[in-house]
Amino acid sequence: MATLTINGQQVHAEEGQTVLEVARQAGIEIPTLCYHPLLEPMGACRLCTVEIVQHGRSRLETACTYPAWDGLEVKTHSPAVMEVRKTLLGLFLSRCPNVPIIQDMAREYGVTEPLFPPED
Repeated sequence: MATLTINGQQVHAEEGQTVLEVARQAGIEIPTLCYHPLLEPMGACRLCTVEIVQHGRSRLETACTYPAWDGLEVKTHSPAVMEVRKTLLGLFLSRCPNVPIIQDMAREYGVTEPLFPPED
């Protein structure tokens, strides 16, 4: 069993679990569109992007595909993560402006306009 830290909270992971699975198990919200527990994770929507901190350096990874391991530090709502999610939601609004789940998620993140104007 691995112990990792998500948003300052220590959580435990079984071998083979992803960061997204561990976070959900611990009641920590990470948004997704493409994830489904019966499908192989692919990270296509990238909304589950999280910040991984290792040796004082950080990088962005998709939580649905990134393995949980002992000593891992994860931030789910850092400024860098929030900026990525807002940009993605702006892109999704550009492509799918009338899809309710996209509209709801965009509102939740304060995104009110599509990143690009709608096509005619």
